[in-house]
Amino acid sequence: MPTKLAEATTFGTLEVLVPSWERSLRAGNKSPATIRSYGDSARFFEAFLVRQGMPTTVAMLNRDHVESYISDQLVKWRPTTGAVRYRSLQQLFKWLLEEGEIRSNPMERTKPPIVPETPVPVIGDEDLKRLLRVCEGKRFEDRRDTAILRVFIDTGARLGEVTGMKKDDVDFEAEVVIVTGKGRRTRAVPFSARTSRALDQYLRLRPRHNQASSLAMWLGPKGGMTDSGISQMIERRCAEAGIARLHPHQLRHTAAHQWLAAGGSETGAMRNFGWRSRTMLSRYGASAADERARDEAHRLALGDRL
Repeated sequence: MPTKLAEATTFGTLEVLVPSWERSLRAGNKSPATIRSYGDSARFFEAFLVRQGMPTTVAMLNRDHVESYISDQLVKWRPTTGAVRYRSLQQLFKWLLEEGEIRSNPMERTKPPIVPETPVPVIGDEDLKRLLRVCEGKRFEDRRDTAILRVFIDTGARLGEVTGMKKDDVDFEAEVVIVTGKGRRTRAVPFSARTSRALDQYLRLRPRHNQASSLAMWLGPKGGMTDSGISQMIERRCAEAGIARLHPHQLRHTAAHQWLAAGGSETGAMRNFGWRSRTMLSRYGASAADERARDEAHRLALGDRL
């Protein structure tokens, strides 16, 4: 049990308040990934303040403390990481203000770090074919990995959405998989005939796995696969295929590019990929936007009308 001195020392500090904030986030039904990201950012902030000899009592924090931390993160990490830290602290100080732990928000007039737009490279069809070829086989892992890759390629689902699939989330009649995206929103994502076949082949083997009682769709040796497990599988398969290492998010960008390049509608893309803002349309597949523009120009052949 903490002593009165310890209680006086820690009262109103980040050490005490961050766990309370996390409990509030859980009560608000935030996703585990969001809670983990927010909590990590807050604790990294606290560790920075301690190293710099700055206060960790929230009522003593000001704009300089926050901007010093964000500057430190931008030196050590990519701008996207600095932006994540900034947004996380925004939510923390908003909660602290609502809870009456601080009288004013030190981030009220701060500006988020500028994140240069760096297009994610899309994956060529030849590399995707090579990736699928190394998964050909009748072993459980081959059938599983083929099904996972085809779901990514076909649906453009996020890593967390694919990982979170349950064994009953496949509807072969409607040819859709049910995924749960950001904000705990579920959506039905269509899949094609080859993905249907891959899912069927995997699900016929799944009952023979020693972890078949698990609700998780994708099974590893110890049960349901994690985000890390699926990412490692893709890395391993890339090495076997002799192609550059791919991140699961590249598969999502590639699916978005293919959708738009094939003439898919923007409204359809938003529903299929789980976007709520049209700004995402320009962000995803942006690295291949010039290619799509050239193809469109050749198809329109404006000069040929004269």
